[in-house]
Amino acid sequence: MARKKGANAREKRSANSANQRRYRAPALEKGLDVLELLASESAPLPVSEIVQRLGRSTGELFRMVQVLEYRKFIEQVPDDGGYRLTGKLVALGLDQPHVKTVTEIALPVMRRLSRTIGQSCHLAVHFSGLITVVARVESHEQLSFTVRIGYSRALPQTVSGAILYAYQPDDVRVLWERLFRPPLERAQLTAFQRRANAIRTRGFELAPSTFVDGILDLSAPILRKDVAVAALTVPFVQSKQPIMSSEDAIGGIRHAAAEISKELEHVQVD
Repeated sequence: MARKKGANAREKRSANSANQRRYRAPALEKGLDVLELLASESAPLPVSEIVQRLGRSTGELFRMVQVLEYRKFIEQVPDDGGYRLTGKLVALGLDQPHVKTVTEIALPVMRRLSRTIGQSCHLAVHFSGLITVVARVESHEQLSFTVRIGYSRALPQTVSGAILYAYQPDDVRVLWERLFRPPLERAQLTAFQRRANAIRTRGFELAPSTFVDGILDLSAPILRKDVAVAALTVPFVQSKQPIMSSEDAIGGIRHAAAEISKELEHVQVD
């Protein structure tokens, strides 16, 4: 009898697992695969590379790529013919109430910050293991560096990502770690965790850009109930005659982030 009950339980679990994937939409899944692949890449990919990466045939994906381009989710880069994401997905994401609220509160503060320190700044949030820039303010100075809205990068590779990760509960950190692409090796993850803990202790991050020479990335968290909902980041141009030193600028960034965080306490963003 006990053996029969065990068999019935296994059959029930198997049936439940099958029910979870009862409804399939192969064409939709192919399209989502293309979008997720392009979102994880810093450079445009030609159709041949997309086909190879996804392990599908050209015939399966060619029309899918054409439709995504027609609907303006992706675009072809004239120089090399590769495809990249447009800002349409970001625009849809920005319409979410909590993101829109944070950006609406942050932008006036970011404009004041940019004028004060003479540098551009941007706002980044977490999305599926990546940081995504959702707002920016360009400097009026002749020499500055800006990051476009919609820019995405693997979270552990950026100062904004380190800030966002640093101010998460342990259980959320574990969930995010599973989303990292490429996944971090054990030693890399340990080093990233130590970095995050140090950031949380001092309240900001300041580090040379790993992508652009001459840029120092400065960042501070925008908090909601002690959890980072966004990172306020300045790609600080290390010119010979800056309006303000990087050390003074980080003070202004922290003050701006604290001002935005305080405003968030009075509104519903969940």
